[in-house]
Amino acid sequence: MLVRAIGKYKWLLTAALVTMLVEVGAALWQPSFMKDILSTMASLSLSTSGKVGKVSGYGIALIAIAVVGLIGSILNTIAAAKLAQAVSADLRENTFRKIQTFSYADIERFKSENLVVRMTNDINQIQMLLMMTFQILIRVPLLFVGSFVLSIITMPQLWWVIVVMVVLIVIVTGLSMRAMGPHFGAFQKLMDKINAIAKDNLRGARVVKSFVQERNQEAKFDKESDDLLGHNLTVGYIFAAMIPAFTIISQLAIFVAILFISFGITQSASFAQDQLGGIMSFIQYMMQIMFAIIMGGMMSMFASRGFVSIGRIRQVLEATPSMSFPDTPTETLSGDVTFEHVSFSYPDDEKPTLKDVSFELKSGQQVGIVGATGAGKSTLAQLIPRLFDPSEGTVKVGGKDLKTLSRKTLNSTVSIVLQKAILFSGTIAGNLKQGNSAATKDDMDRAAQIAQAAEFINRLPNRYDAEVVERANNFSGGQKQRLSITRGVIKQPKVLILDDSTSALDARSEKLVQEAFDKELKNTTTIIIAQKISSVVHADTILVMDQGRLVAQGTHNELVETSDVYRHIYDTQKAQGDDADE
Repeated sequence: MLVRAIGKYKWLLTAALVTMLVEVGAALWQPSFMKDILSTMASLSLSTSGKVGKVSGYGIALIAIAVVGLIGSILNTIAAAKLAQAVSADLRENTFRKIQTFSYADIERFKSENLVVRMTNDINQIQMLLMMTFQILIRVPLLFVGSFVLSIITMPQLWWVIVVMVVLIVIVTGLSMRAMGPHFGAFQKLMDKINAIAKDNLRGARVVKSFVQERNQEAKFDKESDDLLGHNLTVGYIFAAMIPAFTIISQLAIFVAILFISFGITQSASFAQDQLGGIMSFIQYMMQIMFAIIMGGMMSMFASRGFVSIGRIRQVLEATPSMSFPDTPTETLSGDVTFEHVSFSYPDDEKPTLKDVSFELKSGQQVGIVGATGAGKSTLAQLIPRLFDPSEGTVKVGGKDLKTLSRKTLNSTVSIVLQKAILFSGTIAGNLKQGNSAATKDDMDRAAQIAQAAEFINRLPNRYDAEVVERANNFSGGQKQRLSITRGVIKQPKVLILDDSTSALDARSEKLVQEAFDKELKNTTTIIIAQKISSVVHADTILVMDQGRLVAQGTHNELVETSDVYRHIYDTQKAQGDDADE
């Protein structure tokens, strides 16, 4: 996944690697000049003026190498940053596109708040990992190997000091990584929980304040936040112990090296002249080795979070959607709807929500679906636009199995207006064009008239260009439902499903909507899911659901005479003053 994404930017990748090699080469080259400078100063065969000339030349070379290394470092940072930004942007876009292919069941499986964290926090972690990789992680082994080899070449008799130092630092790093690993795995899970709590609290702010639940919400948030803090502190404590441990090991190694050289100097003047310059270079290489291991350990700790995030993004990108659409030509279908022995169960439910449901609706019919809460009305309706696939049986529209239709064919044929009116930030026109991207002003006017939304839209100064704020909080519940109905009607579908989507309308507005449907949507199969019998009393046929089964079908008058379930609902609502207009 990540290799393919990086491969798209070969020139940035090449630039990052080349500039890194320049930076590492400069860092490895510098200590050798220090050896030459000290050897020149200790030389007995050169005059003072000769020594000054050679040392000046070495100094100029050192400055030149430092400048080259600095330029390489700057260019490496720029290339690595551009590469990390480009790859993370592609991953974010690909993840979002992949999520758009998910069905409701897939969204429920991953959880919406979890997907938001993956597209934001996890992508940011991957971006940081890429930056570190092309700035530090690849540089570390190059610097380590180069310094290790050059240090042994410089003072081969002290090879064992380097080996002991490296072994001790690797042991400390390994133990620290082992201790911190589980905490990094817990970070993202806790971020998911914190995001979910914050999202629910902000979305349900009115409920929280109405029931004075601020303290309870704070307690829930504090618990998860404290858990995250605990993991972060544990990592911090381990990290705080690592640096002093590395420093002690490296300083002891330097002490042993200097001690060994000092013994040689006291015993032989020629040894002092040969090794005096080498000891400075050797110490610098030792420090570079220590730096490489320390940086490798530190970056590995942070990289472990990045690898966790890579795994989480890979889960999304490699997930196989539970629902797929064939790439077939777009068809024009009739509004016939057929259910053939359809059963359906939600993933985590033991009992089926729908059980062996069969019926046939003719194009242009107005159909009502009634039943008690939990009878399966909404689930049945959501199978028609293929928001879910049935567990058993077949759903057909226009005589065609939904599984054989392309997404474009199905979307142009079926439109659903959900009970919960969801509008997006932007403008009214932007929301309506989600139903029909090519909708003209005349199309909007017609749909708004049918949905009785024109009444308040025409009062707005900007009409269809009026702003829709977050969660459409600048509109009432009834206005949001009418805008949702407008969006569903605007593409003139063959099948229109209203899932209790007039519940927030007053009796007058609901009656006007029904009259407009009768007049303007004569060729559209209109399926109305309702709690109130009065909303479907004039339907051509009414489906009665009870505990997931279709228990009766017919007109209002027929069902009052033949269906105990329907008659009970009707009598109850009539007794409560909800008189059906017969």
